[in-house]
Amino acid sequence: MASHLQIQYPPFPLSPRNSRTEKVKSLKPLLSLPSLSYNQASASCNFDGTLYPPKNEFCDGKSTERSSREYKISRKKRVFLLDVNPLCYKGSIPSLESFAHWISLFFSQVSLTDPVIAVFDGERGNEYRRQLLPSYKANRRKLSQQFHASERFPRSSFGRSHKLTLDVLQKCNVPVVKIEGHEADDVVATLVNQVLQRGYRVVIASPDKDFKQLITEDVQIVMPVPEFDRWSFYTLKHYIAQYSCDPQSDLSLRCILGDEVDGVPGIQHVVPGFGRKTALKLLKKHGSLDNLLSAAAVRTVGRHYAQEALTKYADFLRRNYEVLSLKKDIDVHVEDQWLSPRDTRNDLVVLGNFVNLLRENQNLRWQNRSHAMG
Repeated sequence: MASHLQIQYPPFPLSPRNSRTEKVKSLKPLLSLPSLSYNQASASCNFDGTLYPPKNEFCDGKSTERSSREYKISRKKRVFLLDVNPLCYKGSIPSLESFAHWISLFFSQVSLTDPVIAVFDGERGNEYRRQLLPSYKANRRKLSQQFHASERFPRSSFGRSHKLTLDVLQKCNVPVVKIEGHEADDVVATLVNQVLQRGYRVVIASPDKDFKQLITEDVQIVMPVPEFDRWSFYTLKHYIAQYSCDPQSDLSLRCILGDEVDGVPGIQHVVPGFGRKTALKLLKKHGSLDNLLSAAAVRTVGRHYAQEALTKYADFLRRNYEVLSLKKDIDVHVEDQWLSPRDTRNDLVVLGNFVNLLRENQNLRWQNRSHAMG
């Protein structure tokens, strides 16, 4: 079946940008609303001290060269690719309050007036991966299940809850892309290459670990960190500090270790002794999962348990690779207007109205429960 492309544009032309200082100040009352002051339980991001580079990071003989290169990179304009669906969950439970909270922080503290392209999962987007692995993302309920049929939210092709998030993004002047039959991850991966070819840096806004396989000097991730109630940038340096290997090995590493959040089992489920330390050691030597499996098929590459695991469960690991690797050939193309500075003037009103709507819905649910119990 051919994929169906849905693109929603902002409802009116972009206007001259606001002062960034005024923007941050204007959203402070919204961000302090009681309904938004909670911590999102997310298993997708785990941070510790190793993720932040030391203060004296330029301390060797190549410091001048690296500083110059990074200065040139930092001068490139940024484009944010916003992965919307994960922000609409609190853990595995659908939550529009989560979306309201994180999008408010994102607009006021992260993207500001930089271009933002929002991407939704398409209908039946994970069908291909589900056929390969039935447990893939099986723990997530659909966002549209958050609201009951009796509640006064509009219906649309995006579903009631998707319609609400879509309206917020449109009114905040963010173009939205959704392609039937494809997950947002694959669409983002495709857009990354196109934006880079136009000379921009890319920042992927998402808690999804899948995007670590795309990290380069010009591609960063900014993640919501519930523990600190803020977004945090995750760069090439952070990745190397955390894993002591190149991001090009990230996909291979996750194929071996699995991804519990997405329901992808790791090899330790069948070979308990095969953990992160072993995987990193083998990947540093062989570079990729494919190279490692090819080598293990013709000679001994490690201890007996590792050798047996790589030969006996090679198909298991290759299936994980098919499930976890991001596609970069989706039929979508960056348009010039997507790369324009974002007009932020409507943010405060739009997000404030959205929060009030969620509060009204919450009060209505409590009233219905009270009547049912009383």
